[in-house]
Amino acid sequence: MPEVQFGGKTFTVDEDGFIDSYTNWSQEWVQYVKTQEGIDELNDEHKMLIKVLREYYEKNGIAPMVRVLSKVTGFKLKHIYELFPSGPGKGACKMAGLPKPTGCV
Repeated sequence: MPEVQFGGKTFTVDEDGFIDSYTNWSQEWVQYVKTQEGIDELNDEHKMLIKVLREYYEKNGIAPMVRVLSKVTGFKLKHIYELFPSGPGKGACKMAGLPKPTGCV
């Protein structure tokens, strides 16, 4: 598997750039994905979305459907794309340390 280095840490990633294991997630990973996403600063909404994704994954073992994510956060899909330009699956789930969601292109 490929590796990326950032912030003094080495992360093993899959072919789509998602971290190899949920348990290997760290703040350095968040900062790495932030640079990949082109996000200047993480605000409270970014952090809330990451928290919701991680809690849902811990409880259910999968990423939530976008509809569920919108309902839980109160964010419209358009706003989620404003926060994570590559989308809730590719950007937000990646930053949260989740595996690539099924159906994510």
